[in-house]
Amino acid sequence: MHKAGFVNIIGNPNVGKSTLMNAFVGEQLSIITSKAQTTRHRILGIVNGEDFQVVLSDTPGIIKPAYELQSSMMHFVKSAFEDADVLIYMVEIGEKSLKDEAFFKKITSTKTPVILLINKIDTSDQEILEEQADFWQSKVPNAEFYPISALTGFNVKNVFDRIIELLPESPPFYPKDQLTDKPERFFVNEKIREKILMHYKKEIPYAVEVDTEEFFEEENIIRMRSVIMVERETQKGILIGHKGKPLKRVGTEARKDLEQFFGKQVHLELYVKVNKNWRSNTNQLKRFGYNQS
Repeated sequence: MHKAGFVNIIGNPNVGKSTLMNAFVGEQLSIITSKAQTTRHRILGIVNGEDFQVVLSDTPGIIKPAYELQSSMMHFVKSAFEDADVLIYMVEIGEKSLKDEAFFKKITSTKTPVILLINKIDTSDQEILEEQADFWQSKVPNAEFYPISALTGFNVKNVFDRIIELLPESPPFYPKDQLTDKPERFFVNEKIREKILMHYKKEIPYAVEVDTEEFFEEENIIRMRSVIMVERETQKGILIGHKGKPLKRVGTEARKDLEQFFGKQVHLELYVKVNKNWRSNTNQLKRFGYNQS
């Protein structure tokens, strides 16, 4: 008997969805920073066993959209309800609500099995955890409840074992050696964007999109050329920084991580271009892979 299915992870920004996804997959597919809205796309991570295939989906954190890019991000979340065999609703200690009531109603009324995870319990104590458990079990009575720490790995294996139990019988959806549905260039873009999120403040990280225009793999080295898009000239100046040092740091740190990811030497060239108001331009958003539906 072989089991296979889609397990979709949703929740507010910053609850640790990407950390959990990476813990399940065993690779850093989703970028992780302390800033909200780090995840912009729906990223699949595939975990294969002899008699199962778990197709995990990390979605953007649920927000009320303020511009077209954020609306596109919420389309990815909506799609997570449509094909889920198991739905993971993730909250963190101290959280009391979902930022969008319509999504919350979908969770409490779905016929799909729901696993409710309270994350970051390593930052709390037993009394608060019990109080939170009672609160969430009353709010989402259709869910199975697990306290976890995605960061330390506490209870993660138990959750994964339960996911496999809940999967339907099915042949695999993807080849057994496949790790994700995204192309290599996507991970180059995301790794560069992660470093920008880490090192720049205010609006800069949210005004940035990365496009890897060249990706040439040779026997011992991968040569990449990536363009960082910003919306205004002032943002370009801040991104490049004094004598280009801040941008060079982004490139150096991204290159080191990419060498580890791809397992070979990487040559990375970075350029910065102004692409005015790309976050509100539907044609530009389609070009960068944000579905407009």
